[in-house]
Amino acid sequence: MFDNVLHQSACALLKADIESSSLPGSILFSGPSCSGKLTCALELARVLSCSAPGGIRGDWNCACPSCLRHKALVSPNLLVVGPGNRTLEIEAAKSTLLSQNAGNTRHLEAARYLYIRAVRKLTVRFSPVLWEGDDKLSKFTPVLADIDESLEELSPGRTLPDGDSLEKILTKIEKNCSKLEGSFLYDSLPVSQIRRFSAWAHLTSGSGKKVLIIENADLMADSSRNALLKILEEPPEGTMLILTTTNRGGMLATILSRVRTYTFFERSEAHQREVIDRVFHYDPSFSGGEVPGTVDLFLRNYLPVRPDVVQDFSARFYKEVVQGHVPDIPEIVSGCGGFSPRILYRIFLEGIVLAQRGLSASGGGAECSARILGLLRESLMSVTAFNQNPQAALEMLARDIMYVNYESGGVMRL
Repeated sequence: MFDNVLHQSACALLKADIESSSLPGSILFSGPSCSGKLTCALELARVLSCSAPGGIRGDWNCACPSCLRHKALVSPNLLVVGPGNRTLEIEAAKSTLLSQNAGNTRHLEAARYLYIRAVRKLTVRFSPVLWEGDDKLSKFTPVLADIDESLEELSPGRTLPDGDSLEKILTKIEKNCSKLEGSFLYDSLPVSQIRRFSAWAHLTSGSGKKVLIIENADLMADSSRNALLKILEEPPEGTMLILTTTNRGGMLATILSRVRTYTFFERSEAHQREVIDRVFHYDPSFSGGEVPGTVDLFLRNYLPVRPDVVQDFSARFYKEVVQGHVPDIPEIVSGCGGFSPRILYRIFLEGIVLAQRGLSASGGGAECSARILGLLRESLMSVTAFNQNPQAALEMLARDIMYVNYESGGVMRL
């Protein structure tokens, strides 16, 4: 049970609660990105629906029909919602599958399975249960069908195509997944999906517990939070709600009071390297890079624009702003790949955090720094949660930082 979630003490607590029948119906997984929260949530959903005899219930190798559907992420009792950058994991899994296929290694089947699950961690968010009546449904359905058709060619038990043909299939899937995530997935969970889940949850299920996973639950509008709160106050029978967040402080206190929190911690670099090795079987000679020190850095290797290039742009942005000049924001947006995926915008703001850290050396500078950090948090939220255009967000950020510098007597120039 939870064998595929490495080096997280929360798993032991979950196992104890399951075995003692004390697991509540609504829980929160809180911790940094890339700490295994979604993997653990998916595994918990499988364990709770396992139909094997009690002696082996929850074993990863369980072959009961429910476990097989959950491991393939095609269970009708599982819904996943919420924003999340899945295309980087898909790209990393693609690299793994190509390298293992090229060497015909003993990890080939595991790589195939890793890739299929990586893709379905995205496509599972487009269940018709959640999107019925949404204008986007008819637009993304052909894209989803095209992905499913391509995945059929990679199904376990089938001989994989040769190297060039396999890469062509994976590239096609990758483009469709980027379209799904970039054009159709909401950056902030809409209230309509919470309401549709509630209606679905009240329908009787004859085959195991229904589970809803809300990823990045802190990124919800007030209407969605209130709708979720109503469900938490009167949870449907036979249903489990699993919320995940990297920012527990961003959650409503009324929601926190109705869930049990399981904390996930930042794993050591040694443990994260083990995750990279065991999950992705990373081959630097094939991928053209050194083994990264963290899972987050590993995944960032697959961004369309290198992180150091993005942070060079942010350093230039900050320098021009503090000198009172208006940066060439269209050039910045273009050079940063349009900030697609949105994690590129986070990396850009991280560069500003680094650029202004010298302000804390003085009292006035420290106060100025605190105000800038607040502006950066607001800007990140506006783009990632409320889908503001990055160019407009940067124009506003430049004006706001200039104003802070003016009110601070130009301390940022000193």
